[in-house]
Amino acid sequence: MNTTLAAPSATSTNNQANSHRSFCSAEQPTVLSNIYESNVNIAIWQRHFSEELTNEISQFITENPTFSKSLTVSPDNVYKKLELAMDDNPPTALLENIAELVDMFCYLFDLEQAGLRLAVLSDAMCPRFHFDQVPCRLVTTYHGTATQWLPNDALDRSKLGHGSNGQPDSLSGLYRHESDIQQLSCGDVALLKGERWSGNENASLVHRSPITESGEARLLLTLDFG
Repeated sequence: MNTTLAAPSATSTNNQANSHRSFCSAEQPTVLSNIYESNVNIAIWQRHFSEELTNEISQFITENPTFSKSLTVSPDNVYKKLELAMDDNPPTALLENIAELVDMFCYLFDLEQAGLRLAVLSDAMCPRFHFDQVPCRLVTTYHGTATQWLPNDALDRSKLGHGSNGQPDSLSGLYRHESDIQQLSCGDVALLKGERWSGNENASLVHRSPITESGEARLLLTLDFG
C-alpha cells in the first residue's frame, strides 16, 4: 500500500454553489490529497526529473515517435503491461515512475485499477478549452509543453462548446485576457476534477492541450478511474 498519500476519511459530496473553485500546488506529493477539498478543482504536484529519467525519456521519444497505448492497469501489473507494450529496450526509469503514479492514484481514490494512456503527441490532442466527463483525471507531461487551464473565476462557461458560436477560444468571450490562461510545467502531476465528481457539477476544471511549435513532441500520461 502506498503511504505517500493519505486520503481524507470522507469523500467530497458538497452540493454548495459552484461559483468559486481554487487550485493548490506544492513540491510535495501530499498536495494531491487536497483534491478532496470541495473548493479545489485542480491539485498540482510540482516535481523535477533526474538526469537519468530525462535522458531516458528523450531516447524513448526518439525511438518511438508514434507510440500510443491505452491500457487498464493495476499497481501490481502496470510495469509488466507497459514493458510488454514496448517492443525493445523498455525505459526502466520511466516505467518505474509511471508505476509509482499508478500506485498513488489507485491508493488515493481507493481503486483496484486505472485506465492508463501513454502517448507521444506531435499535434494538440484537445486544442479547444473543455472539461472532462469523469470524476477525476491525472495528467502529467513527461516531455514538451504541458497542459493549459483556466481558473473558474476567469471564464464564462456558457462560451464552451457550441456556446462559442464557432469562434476560437480567444474571440468567443470564454476568457477575458490571455494572462488568464494558466499552464502546468513539464513534470508536474495534476489532478483535474471533472464533471462527474459528486458536488462538482458546473465547476469542473476547464483545460486544453497546449499550442506547440511544429515538430515538437510531447510525451503525455493520463490516468482515469478504471
